[in-house]
Amino acid sequence: MGTEGRLRPPGLAAWPGLRITARLGGGHRGAVWAATDGSRRLVVHRSGRTPAALDWELDLTGELRAHGFRVPDVVPTGDGRRRCGAVVVRTWLDGDPPGPGDEAAIAAELRRLHALTSGRSQRPGFVGTVELLAGAVRGGDVDLTAMPSDVVAECRAAWAVVDGPVAVVHGDPGPGNIRVLDGRPGLLDWDECRVDRAVLDLDGGPGAAREVRRAVDAWEVAVCWTVEPGYARERLAALRAAP
Repeated sequence: MGTEGRLRPPGLAAWPGLRITARLGGGHRGAVWAATDGSRRLVVHRSGRTPAALDWELDLTGELRAHGFRVPDVVPTGDGRRRCGAVVVRTWLDGDPPGPGDEAAIAAELRRLHALTSGRSQRPGFVGTVELLAGAVRGGDVDLTAMPSDVVAECRAAWAVVDGPVAVVHGDPGPGNIRVLDGRPGLLDWDECRVDRAVLDLDGGPGAAREVRRAVDAWEVAVCWTVEPGYARERLAALRAAP
């Protein structure tokens, strides 16, 4: 499906009484709308992932909720399915964007995620930096064959110096994907989650090492090279400028 088709609101007949109220964003890998069932705010997401990758994500967030994480809950279809094709409806995650005083709580919650998911098998069709350093060239949003060889070499060099435990990483835990309520951070938009070096989730946290920041810059270059080329080149410039 092309970009124009992805941005067209999906049919919601599988969720009786649900209606879309506004477009929220997305477009590169999926699209997101605000919706309501008449009594609560909801979010409709049309995923660009394969069925297996999407189900892995839904299994993960369901497990996280069971362990007390603040993540959106899935709203089932009228006949009880978690999704209808690529379309998923989730509850709205209340809270405010994080402020400077929330950094420690966010880092702690991400570390709790990593501890819970240590040793997890890779998301179907995805790769992390571990696989890319071992010779893989594509998976998920990454296709190293579409990148210049010198840029690939720079990215691999940045990933090679990062070590530590391997677990599920959120993949994009920036302020736009975090909502804080009563001091508790909640994480939304798990579309980019995968199995990788856990420390890559912590580049924005207190005391993040230069090597981690460079590795995350390199990751953003790789995942955005084709779908967001302008942004990818900004992160490449940051990678090259890092002292």
